[in-house]
Amino acid sequence: MAETATTYQDLGYDKIFVSLDGSEQQDKVLDRAIVMAANDNAELYVGYVIDSTALEAAGTFPVDIVPSLEKTFRDSIAAKVAAAEANPDIKKVEVIVRSGRIRETLKDEMLDVIEPDLVICGARGLSSIKYAILGSISTFLTRNTECDTLIVK
Repeated sequence: MAETATTYQDLGYDKIFVSLDGSEQQDKVLDRAIVMAANDNAELYVGYVIDSTALEAAGTFPVDIVPSLEKTFRDSIAAKVAAAEANPDIKKVEVIVRSGRIRETLKDEMLDVIEPDLVICGARGLSSIKYAILGSISTFLTRNTECDTLIVK
């Protein structure tokens, strides 16, 4: 039986955008994005949208809650971001947090600005009712980006 050597191929990704959602799967998705950014010596952009939809439906949007939610998110990924920043194979690491409607904010304020070569996201399972109303963010990203999309399960 012949031995096979593992070879790494630069896939040509210079800007990798990872969309996180605060779910339990978030660490796995971020880990995958960090490895891919290091393998391609790419820039890594970590995006998170604080969903305003539920608050808007209630008729109010308490702006003072946003900094607290942002801090909680940043704290949840701080160790992984620090490791990525320390990795000499990753050109740049930037964490971007915005509040708004998830799809529009991702597209208009993140993807259209960064213009990544690859988008990575998780395949978070929504209940069937939420899926029927909201659809899937991963499906939205796949359909509305002009670059490759990796959905981590």
